[in-house]
Amino acid sequence: MSMKKAYEQKLQAQLDEFGAEIDKLQAKADKASAEARIGYHKQIGELRTMRDEAGKKLTELRDAGDDAWEDLKAGIDNAWTSLSASVKSAAARFS
Repeated sequence: MSMKKAYEQKLQAQLDEFGAEIDKLQAKADKASAEARIGYHKQIGELRTMRDEAGKKLTELRDAGDDAWEDLKAGIDNAWTSLSASVKSAAARFS
């Protein structure tokens, strides 16, 4: 398996995990008080937007040639790091 393909699979697995975690946060938000729910839903919306942007970067990676994908890697890593930190931060706030 090529390095690019392995990297794609790793990112897709992480993206799926982020999606599942956001869904868990949504379930917690739905059970929160009305006042808290407003803030939670706003934050969840932001997380979903970030996840969607990360998904677009993954698509760009898949579409990139075997030589060009390394150029995209730094931007993708930054997007994933930011999304991961945001999901963890939200999970801590929702606890």
